[in-house]
Amino acid sequence: MAKVELKQPIVQAIADDIKDAQSVVLVDYRGLTVAQDTELRKQLREAGVIYKVCKNTMMKRAFEGTEFAGLEEYLEGPSALVVSKDDATAPARIICKFAKTAEALEVKAGVVEGNVYDAAGINELSKVPSREELLSKLLGSLQSPITNLARVLNQIAEQGGAGACEAAAEEAPAEEPAE
Repeated sequence: MAKVELKQPIVQAIADDIKDAQSVVLVDYRGLTVAQDTELRKQLREAGVIYKVCKNTMMKRAFEGTEFAGLEEYLEGPSALVVSKDDATAPARIICKFAKTAEALEVKAGVVEGNVYDAAGINELSKVPSREELLSKLLGSLQSPITNLARVLNQIAEQGGAGACEAAAEEAPAEEPAE
């Protein structure tokens, strides 16, 4: 069996992982302790994100002809692949947050929704909240006026309702209309 035949399944596995992915981030994992690597993998797994250490040549072959081909220039030295198919910013958020405590972890570059970003761009994307957080903030903004109206109506009802307002209006001396 030739070496190419042995490598083809690995390239195909990487290609399957990045197929339909919303984002892919490359990291340099050199210097991480086993405990740090285990914790990072756990956090990524909980978020539904794939984390794989692969050879650069295998990743280059898997990236060929895809929107992730722009990452080829960043494939130098040891590289790990972080892939998310659901949340586009999850890999950037988790990796950048973890890199604050683990100085050895270094973000190389990434592709988010078809756009290639360098390490600084990925760091900025990590500050974007998740889709669920954004939706909850939008929902809160939409509900705010309705909630305020309900509070006002509730206060009117507690003070005696519309009848009390009408009685107060009748007790006030009526002004004569000017002729």
